[in-house]
Amino acid sequence: MYSSNLKGFILAMVSSAFIGSSFIIKKKGLRKAGVNGPRASSGGYGYLLEPLWWVGMLTMIIGEISNFVAYIYAPAVLVTPLGALSIIVSAVLAHFMLKEKLQKMGMLGCLLCIVGSTIIVLHAPEERSISSVEEIWELATQPAFLLYTASAIATALVLILYCAPRYGQTNIIVYIGICSVIGSLTVMSIKAIGIAIKLTLEGTNQAKYFQTWIFAMVAITCIIIQLNYLNMALDTFNTAIVSPIYYALFTSFTILASAIMFKIYTPHYLQKYHGTSKAMGNCGSRKMKMNHPLALSQFSGKTISSKYFTTGHQLLDFVSFVDRASRSRSTICQCQIKALVIFVLGFLCFFSFSFKLFKL
Repeated sequence: MYSSNLKGFILAMVSSAFIGSSFIIKKKGLRKAGVNGPRASSGGYGYLLEPLWWVGMLTMIIGEISNFVAYIYAPAVLVTPLGALSIIVSAVLAHFMLKEKLQKMGMLGCLLCIVGSTIIVLHAPEERSISSVEEIWELATQPAFLLYTASAIATALVLILYCAPRYGQTNIIVYIGICSVIGSLTVMSIKAIGIAIKLTLEGTNQAKYFQTWIFAMVAITCIIIQLNYLNMALDTFNTAIVSPIYYALFTSFTILASAIMFKIYTPHYLQKYHGTSKAMGNCGSRKMKMNHPLALSQFSGKTISSKYFTTGHQLLDFVSFVDRASRSRSTICQCQIKALVIFVLGFLCFFSFSFKLFKL
């Protein structure tokens, strides 16, 4: 166990270093490409011919792969806080290598990102198992997720066609918002592709399904849009600011998309996949408890007769039952409240960054 955790710790640290430094390398590549042609912020694509920018992309890919493998060897409680250190790495390197300054409130924002991501992972429900691409296609075509997809596309189009030409050079949320909204669809598509690859390697060919190729086309399209506007954000604003805001927004929208698609944090999902039924098992699943008149009155809402309190033993039995029942009923609510608090804090941070702290 110690050896496995050590491997996960090392991989998580390597991942943070690579991902954090990738922002700096790509920024330097964008600057170098902007000297000889149109800058990325002006719609130029000269950075595609710049080797330094590609080094930054390769660095980011290595970091993401290391982060993925780290979760195999170590628990999320260890990997996630270390993975979020990429924000600090990019902020520190930007200060020394790019001469970009990060104010105190920006530092507080970085800290909130790390704390928030840790809390989210600690209280995240167990992931449901997917047996085929057709199954994930059914989840992707359910009305709730189709509504989210339509809303995400509409939001991205408004940001691209209206906000970007007018406010893109002055408000960092425009470019980062496009990356984050489109990025949530990228993650869902890549997840489907990953499942298809895994099942194919196990012997069940998923390439024969047209859904696999639709997910692939969606992923490629979204990645191109996402990288384009991320480069524009890096070329326009300080890396020390882009990194934490992008991390917070991208994570928030990805969690929202995942929650809608997989119906996470719904009572049925938590009971089926997160072991909520175990918490309820001590009282609700035992027939002898349910047949007790006190138990029946608890669930029927009827007034409890005083004859059941004739002895201290019965009174203690009733108090114990009510305590267990109330705890089991509140398990789902507590998870939902925690999730709500996390999102509220995240959006408060989001709006403060958008309208007060980072008007460059």
